[in-house]
Amino acid sequence: MTANEAAAASDLPAAPWRVRDVVLLLPKIVLTGLLILAIGDLIVGVFLRYVMVPVTDWLDLDPINFFWVEEVGEYALAWMTMIGAGIAIGERAHFTLRVLTHRLPMPAQRAIHVATHLLIAGFGGLAAWYGVKLAMVNSLLTSPALELNLAWLYAAPAVGGALIVLYGLAAAFAPPPDVFHGSGVAAAGND
Repeated sequence: MTANEAAAASDLPAAPWRVRDVVLLLPKIVLTGLLILAIGDLIVGVFLRYVMVPVTDWLDLDPINFFWVEEVGEYALAWMTMIGAGIAIGERAHFTLRVLTHRLPMPAQRAIHVATHLLIAGFGGLAAWYGVKLAMVNSLLTSPALELNLAWLYAAPAVGGALIVLYGLAAAFAPPPDVFHGSGVAAAGND
């Protein structure tokens, strides 16, 4: 690229946000918040266990109840896992191994691409369906420490499954990335 081409390229306006980028933004924000919550929860748990327990023992005070820390961590981990799985489908960040498909004609490669993403969307639909059923069955139960409705915990697979369906279908009907000519192994993001 010459200096003139580089200068001309820098004068181009920024590309507008695609719908896919906007739809991926909210789950990423939620995932970031959950990650901050989980890290904060871990720090509070370590502080209460290894600093405050010896202090209360030494001062002969009643111990601090910190059993809620485990439940907050469980809820955050469940939600991070399921939302993160959906985001990974949307970002095409899962590992891809092509042993035979790159040797097939382009229409066959395209058909396999669509079929694979339809299977992924089907798996997401199954996770969403059973997540809703689990949330409904457990909606009368509460967690022991925080006394939160367990439906909140079991709703994570439903939401993650719905995201997997959404992003799986979007990937199936979007133009495939231009990696079908490669060697056989695609790194994350090269779906």
